[in-house]
Amino acid sequence: MKVFIAFDGLCESFDIPPGQNVKKVKQMLKDYFHIQVSDDKQGRRFLELIYAGGVLRDEWVLTDAGITLCSTIKCIVKEEEKPALYVYNVVTKERVQIMGSINLLAATVSKLKSLVSLKCGFPVSLFCLRTLGGKEMYDCNTLSDYNLDLGATVRMDVWDGWKELLSSCVLGHKQNVQRYFSKYETILRFQQRAALYIAAHFGHLELAEWLQTKGVRADEAIGAHPYREWCRDTDHPDIGKCAVHAAVEKGQLLLIKSFIARNVLCLDCQNALGQTPLKICIQFGHKDCLLYLIMKMWSVVSFPKVSLPMNIYIKVKQWLYKAQKRVYKVKKWAPQFKTRVGDPVVVDGFTEPKMTSRELHGFYQDKWRRVVKNSRAHSSQAIVNVVLKLRPLTLRERTTKLSRFPSLKQRGEDPVKRLCQPVGETPDINDIFENSWNPHIPLPPITNTSNNRPHHLRTPHAALLLNSSLESFSKYSGHTPRQNAIYFLSLASEFKEKPWLQQLDMARRLARKSVHNL
Repeated sequence: MKVFIAFDGLCESFDIPPGQNVKKVKQMLKDYFHIQVSDDKQGRRFLELIYAGGVLRDEWVLTDAGITLCSTIKCIVKEEEKPALYVYNVVTKERVQIMGSINLLAATVSKLKSLVSLKCGFPVSLFCLRTLGGKEMYDCNTLSDYNLDLGATVRMDVWDGWKELLSSCVLGHKQNVQRYFSKYETILRFQQRAALYIAAHFGHLELAEWLQTKGVRADEAIGAHPYREWCRDTDHPDIGKCAVHAAVEKGQLLLIKSFIARNVLCLDCQNALGQTPLKICIQFGHKDCLLYLIMKMWSVVSFPKVSLPMNIYIKVKQWLYKAQKRVYKVKKWAPQFKTRVGDPVVVDGFTEPKMTSRELHGFYQDKWRRVVKNSRAHSSQAIVNVVLKLRPLTLRERTTKLSRFPSLKQRGEDPVKRLCQPVGETPDINDIFENSWNPHIPLPPITNTSNNRPHHLRTPHAALLLNSSLESFSKYSGHTPRQNAIYFLSLASEFKEKPWLQQLDMARRLARKSVHNL
């Protein structure tokens, strides 16, 4: 069969033998055009064949994909850069990819924490990094001091008992955030600033509005944890970032408008590098936010008898704010540090680590001990029931409870384990089946009645043969015929240039080919 291959401005004809798969065609093109491919730790360079807008997989036969005589196939060379490091987030249970070259391993841990903060949305004072062996990584050291290679995985741990609070902040659940706040004033204020920072990063407007009504300022620096207040001068420089900086970095225009409407000083709030929100917006290239900030900076504030430019008005507000703080210090003595004598102190390398991502908060531990102590006369099952009521729900339990879709067990199907697919590969059939309720793959509903079958399949003998065939297919392939249909329909839908009936015919042929291969 003669086909045309378009590559790098050329269009050459090739004779493809019948039954030839895409992998052998790629090998033939690589030898003909002298293309260099590679697959190492830093990246991957490979060939990709595109027909009718869809990517051809290596195991497909050209005729099965609907490629006819004198068809034109596009050949391109793709380069895929692999992540330099992976960071496992204990809160969201995800692996965050940190892109970069081998030069990243010569950087300091402080720089890596800044990159992780940009990716995850957590302030640097909320987490620490550890190797998979459990060794804590300090800011002043380099990554090469911990013998990390390209593609290695680093664990991100948060303060003990804070996982549920941070997961609620990520999801934007105001009631759960309020539930997991600490009862100690100094820790509570720090948690509120951290929650506003996370809400600004993820764009949770309702949570941000509620925290601002509690007195949290968007231009106030996150600062160090009260346990680390004594060593704040030598801590990470990004502890000086504010919630408005997080909103500008992610381009959250609604959050920026909300912060500036409540406090105009957010326009001139500077981070550790001396950058205002306007400069940060230029750096990250958010056009809509940039236009809004420019409009606000060059606006005029009008009063009954005077009008002031915005930059002069901001300086007046800053002066008034400093004067109010000075009056407060005179009337009511304010300590230099936010912690008191007797509070725990955490110093890197000298004290017991407090950032190990342990589940229970101290408040819930005290409740647990009180319940067990007062319930000696009760049965063990009653104690367990009371403790379970006091225990905060985990992220998995809340997600399952709030989900709109029933689980696989509730639908009567076997639970399918989700596999972690590398970047650039086609998802597994089980992953597509888990999302089978998506509207872009229309399928008829599952029915157990035999009235909808064709007339020649309504006899008992034909029904017995059909059921045995379906059971055999499920036994040898590992998935049901419905899962198989969803899988090949999703593959055929990638060929967007083809009509829907041709996509359906292609999916039917691919499904038939998979049955013959069994």
